[in-house]
Amino acid sequence: MARKAIHSDQAPKAIGPYSQAVQVDAGKMTFLSGQIPLDPATMEMVQGDVVVQAERVMENLKAVLAASGLDFSHVVRCTIFLTDLGDFARVNEVYGRYFTGAPPARATVQVSALPRGSKVEIDAIAVS
Repeated sequence: MARKAIHSDQAPKAIGPYSQAVQVDAGKMTFLSGQIPLDPATMEMVQGDVVVQAERVMENLKAVLAASGLDFSHVVRCTIFLTDLGDFARVNEVYGRYFTGAPPARATVQVSALPRGSKVEIDAIAVS
């Protein structure tokens, strides 16, 4: 898959690990549903702060990508949902560790609540 990060100096620079845009050649698209910090073995919420929750969410996404024969290098778009934008920097740090190359395009939004009392949910679109 040809994947190119797009940048324009005429638009604001990214303030975290994401690209202004990502351009890909046509390929197979995989749409990952939002993941919350459920332990797949117990189906219970992981105990801990937003960092622990974000790590579990990213590991859950990693597992779904692997089941699709993909990894984070194939992700072109994510949405991060937070119940508190004050957690933005800490979630950003965890999220950024999973993208070794040019990160995908992304939106981060604050919501009033997430399923099962989660503090963070992330969905993704991948292209192979």
